[in-house]
Amino acid sequence: MRVPKYKRVVDAFAEEIRAGRWAAGTKLPTHRQLAAEEGIAVVTASRVYAELEAMGLVSCEQGRGTFVRDPAGEPGEVADERSVAADALDLSFNYPAVPGQADLLRRTLRELATAGDLDALLRYQPHCGRAHDRAAVARHLRRRGLDVGRERILLVDGAQHGLAVTAMTLLRPGDVVAVDALTYPGFRALARTLGLDLAPLPGAADGPDPDALERLCRRRPVRAVYAMPTLHNPLGWVLDDARRARLVAIARRHGVTIIEDASYAYLAEEAPPPLAVLAPECTVYVSGLSKNVATGLRFGFVVAPDALVPSLERAIRATTWNTPALTAEIARRWLEDGTVDRLETQKRADARRRQAIAADVLAGLPVVAHPSSYFLWLPLAPDARPDRIAAALARRRVAVATAEPFATTPAVPHALRLALGSVGLAELRHALEAVREEAGADAFR
Repeated sequence: MRVPKYKRVVDAFAEEIRAGRWAAGTKLPTHRQLAAEEGIAVVTASRVYAELEAMGLVSCEQGRGTFVRDPAGEPGEVADERSVAADALDLSFNYPAVPGQADLLRRTLRELATAGDLDALLRYQPHCGRAHDRAAVARHLRRRGLDVGRERILLVDGAQHGLAVTAMTLLRPGDVVAVDALTYPGFRALARTLGLDLAPLPGAADGPDPDALERLCRRRPVRAVYAMPTLHNPLGWVLDDARRARLVAIARRHGVTIIEDASYAYLAEEAPPPLAVLAPECTVYVSGLSKNVATGLRFGFVVAPDALVPSLERAIRATTWNTPALTAEIARRWLEDGTVDRLETQKRADARRRQAIAADVLAGLPVVAHPSSYFLWLPLAPDARPDRIAAALARRRVAVATAEPFATTPAVPHALRLALGSVGLAELRHALEAVREEAGADAFR
């Protein structure tokens, strides 16, 4: 079968990019130039670039041109520890830890080995979790200002699983979900999987624009809003009382469910009450122990209105049946004996130390961050090439994330998102110095 000419052009470009002969950030010919060089129509040239963009090999930016992407990652995905070289300093993914956590696990496992009914940990558990495990979570949440009974709490395999079962319960393919213009990549990935229509909300330094949400709800049938009101990822904002009240009022007025992601909320001391306190009847609160304890402890929890609990329980049953009993038992013990509280205190102090190092190394640059968060946002100049900077840093064994995985708008901001919680303090300083050197003074606004 004869291969169409535009397909041959696509294949040739893809081979050049994947072979590394065109570096990340390289600007490709305009559509007209490509058409003239290859002897094809301009509309066909546009099709070539559209296919390359769908393959994750180029980025088409309105008004600026088409640029080669770093082929190491898929579009819309953020690097994780499995995709980062073993000897690299990882500023792309957070798995914060403090000294002594492995010893905590050893001690707890020894205690479990001599405990009573170990057979119970080998059997299926209730889909929403054992009653005493949920009660331990309820006591933990009261310290965060969220006073709920265990009957409204469901245990899940980490916060990402909590978001998944929440979306599966509330939403159907094509449903409109309001999200921040920059948001958590895991929710973007979930939305693609479920066929959800993400509607971006513009934001400022202190949070999303509530007027934009109001206009969106009047114009389109918004079913839910995904929000991170306390320690937003990646911008680090903490919404004040007025913005929270406005968001809740809009959701109630338009019958919109709020999905509140509180994964990083433990880092912000003296934050306003969760949205689930202000609007318990229309908010699903999702969090877990991945960031405040350990990423390998896949233990999360969902707090939902009474009417949604049965449907969420069915979604848990359909996906993982139940949270593993051994994981839940470890989590319960650490929630009850103060281990989680101590780790949260230590990690807040650790995050502040890391932000201080970043402020020192990146002094004078337009860093956007919360003073006790494990990440920061680094805007670049409009003509800077984040992909090229990321590729240069990768060659120096420093992994960073660009804005692309976080962006829900067609125009992707020129910025880097730097995770601070996955390397030692000395290595962090070295990595941040490399960021400053590779980006160069001209790369910043």
